[in-house]
Amino acid sequence: MAKIKSGLAMAGALTLTLTLAGTASVAGGHDRIKTPTLTGFAALPAATFVLGSEPSGAKVTGNTNGYPVPFADQPIQGFSGILDNGDGSYDVLSDNGYGNQANSGDFLLRVQRLAPAFATGTVDVVGGITLSDPNKKVTWPLTRADRVLTGSDFDVESITRGVDGTYWIGDEFGPYILHFDRGGQLLDAPVPTPGVIAPEQAALLGVPATTISSKGFEGLAATPDGRYLYGLLEGTVQGDTAGQLRFNEFDKRYGKFTGKRYLYQLGDPSLAIGDAIAVDENRFLVIERDGGQGSTAVIKRIYLADKRDRNHDGLMDKTLVVDLMNIANPRRLGGFGTTFTFPFQTIEDVVILDENTIAVLNDNNFPFSSGRTANVADNNEWITIDLPGSLHPDKRLLK
Repeated sequence: MAKIKSGLAMAGALTLTLTLAGTASVAGGHDRIKTPTLTGFAALPAATFVLGSEPSGAKVTGNTNGYPVPFADQPIQGFSGILDNGDGSYDVLSDNGYGNQANSGDFLLRVQRLAPAFATGTVDVVGGITLSDPNKKVTWPLTRADRVLTGSDFDVESITRGVDGTYWIGDEFGPYILHFDRGGQLLDAPVPTPGVIAPEQAALLGVPATTISSKGFEGLAATPDGRYLYGLLEGTVQGDTAGQLRFNEFDKRYGKFTGKRYLYQLGDPSLAIGDAIAVDENRFLVIERDGGQGSTAVIKRIYLADKRDRNHDGLMDKTLVVDLMNIANPRRLGGFGTTFTFPFQTIEDVVILDENTIAVLNDNNFPFSSGRTANVADNNEWITIDLPGSLHPDKRLLK
């Protein structure tokens, strides 16, 4: 068990009927709300480590916001995907480490098990698993001889879980689809994405890249019946229209992409996505963001995207659900004012808790990001938001 050590415009969006009507609770009450409202706030301190693990960060350079490197243990940070366990705990995916292959070879890829305690505003670390490839499913050389996977091997950014408890994870270095058992061991060979080659895969294959680095599967959603995955790329593929992102369908039964894909239009080509999860068979929640933090953070939004394309423009239909820079906070949760903002550079986790409530987490990019307070490394913040009405999610997706 791990222990805690502290230390642009909405272009292309179609206004659809979201059916956000009805009564939602406000911070434990039962008053009708008319705007997304903060109902829970908790934070995991930036300097939280898996004690007794391994040193990390030996090749980190740049501004570390006062934290000396290397770290004595593995940081619990970089949250890039979340799964509800249904018992008050959540599996949260830590990404590739310190921002690139060259400096992340001593960052172990890991699924953290966390439990928020909103009554105290804290987050407990209750366990986790480290990802590995003992059965040699990866055919190219790995960083470590023991085949424990690191941030130099894969950039894991999105996660779903099958009915059998196995994990399906989206990577950015291929981009690949990765399949792990419940203990974190890779079950199958990484599946590359047809027509999409990141620079890291291009270097392995000796072929030209078709997208830039860190623009792979930032979002991965599973259909309610569990058969299909939909992987949303963070960046535009060469030859596609700027700002249009491929949403690729993957058939878990056959372990391959079907060739079917949809197009998600960013509000501006300079924006990026942070996560994509299923609401039902056709609709998805997508985090869309700019690269700003603190005073430069402007666009941090969650949209409802529908692949049925009801206006027949060739793009997924979009409806704004939450502006994360403008959340009502009538109870001043977290010690903030009556308007709460989430001004982080990267916001990469959303999960549906019930018909009216979602949780959102930031990726704190420890030790680099400082969106909450200048020159202070960000904590991992965990918020819950009540919506003005129901998302009408498929019940099979709720714990």
